[in-house]
Amino acid sequence: MSDALRAHLVRLLDWEEAHVGFDKALAGLSADKRGAVSPGFEHSPWQLLEHLRIAQADILDFCVNPSYVHDRTWPDDYWPKDPAPPDTASWNASIARYAADLDAMKNLVRNQPDLFAVVPTGKGDQTYLRAVLLITDHAAYHIGQIVAVRKALDAWG
Repeated sequence: MSDALRAHLVRLLDWEEAHVGFDKALAGLSADKRGAVSPGFEHSPWQLLEHLRIAQADILDFCVNPSYVHDRTWPDDYWPKDPAPPDTASWNASIARYAADLDAMKNLVRNQPDLFAVVPTGKGDQTYLRAVLLITDHAAYHIGQIVAVRKALDAWG
């Protein structure tokens, strides 16, 4: 695997060239809007943030934990039921954990000898590269939803 491709994949994980990135999507959102659900939308910014964090953490764990067992139930274990965060500390902790797991995924890209290899607990086409692309695609989708919800709540810009 070339160093140039690895560098591109690391950039891709927090790409902001084609759309708003994670940090900007959440920056400056007031506490009273974090749990708000706008008409026409299913989830609040908090639920979208937590879903992103939970899903990314699960994919990272799948990649790095040799004892990984997929024991989560869809959708219950991937979405918080309450639209509002318990408090500001929970909001900030979720952002910090997401960022830390994203950094861990970048380190995996830099250091995993063969990104085309199947993850040890995976099967079929469940390669490290697939996990990177899955995280990137998933984040782009839900970050876009965060921006749309914020616009609908008049909490953007």
